[in-house]
Amino acid sequence: MFTGIVEELGEVSHVEQRPDAARLTVRGPLVTSDAGRGDSIAVNGVCLTVVEVSGSEFTVDVVHETLRRSSLDEAEPGRRVNLERAMPANGRFGGHVMQGHVDGTGVFLRRDPDDLTHFAFPPELARYIVEKGSIAVDGISLTVAAVGAEEFAIALIPTTLALTTLGRTEPGESVNLEVDVLAKYVEKLAAVHLPGAAVENGVGKEDA
Repeated sequence: MFTGIVEELGEVSHVEQRPDAARLTVRGPLVTSDAGRGDSIAVNGVCLTVVEVSGSEFTVDVVHETLRRSSLDEAEPGRRVNLERAMPANGRFGGHVMQGHVDGTGVFLRRDPDDLTHFAFPPELARYIVEKGSIAVDGISLTVAAVGAEEFAIALIPTTLALTTLGRTEPGESVNLEVDVLAKYVEKLAAVHLPGAAVENGVGKEDA
């Protein structure tokens, strides 16, 4: 589990393309300081498993499903990435509950003079994005300041701009989005109680 508090701004140092996968080597002195094979590190919000550590670099395999759902298919040497180690059981809970399971990609649109930053999102995520709710953008825990039919806005403080990729993102670039997992669970649990819920074995699911 992650909380969306970026620990380090890392850099992709090598990309090896493989059939239906890619192997990335990422430089991150802080996150590799206690990392070992099998550990989880979020790279731009994507939970990945460390397969090798060498000095200040770690290597991960990114499978086709992850490449399809995230912006990591655009990774190239020199690209900066947000890094966060998995939260320990006794760690400080600084952001919100995140799994590192990207729901889809959005697009950075613009920054307003009033310091709101706008992102477009795919239609299937619309019901999970609410004003004052939580959302992860490239692995950063953020609060939705405003939401419309096709885009949402967040207010970024200078520290976030300085210490994460969002200070370097240009209009038109893709970002990884992970909506609040609690909203998805609530939707799943509530769906069976709504009119028209499916019936299994002669018993309405709403009665289960």
